[in-house]
Amino acid sequence: QVQFVESGGGLVQPGGSLRLSCAASGIIFRIATMGWYRQAPGKQRELIARITYGTSTYYADSVKGRFTISRDNAKNTVFLQMNSLTPEDTAAYYCNTYPAPNPWGQGTQVTVSS
Repeated sequence: QVQFVESGGGLVQPGGSLRLSCAASGIIFRIATMGWYRQAPGKQRELIARITYGTSTYYADSVKGRFTISRDNAKNTVFLQMNSLTPEDTAAYYCNTYPAPNPWGQGTQVTVSS
């Protein structure tokens, strides 16, 4: 059974930082390309970062230079370091495989507000 458990979200002021974690199970994590997605209120879910098994990365223009994706294959975990957060980053954040998402986890809410 595929499962993703996201954590690390919260309320942060503009300019602040958060580090999200996602524990995966039910997949061969070490060879999977993993992605972080987000869904803001009233908008579609979008891919914002992904990392291959070889640790090549991709970032959406909206987060490039501010967010960093990484992975720990020994712990089946993918991370998202988010810096210089703005209110536009407010969303529910999810991890999943890429390009064929498995069932979604519950996500973790990130709210950027003063």
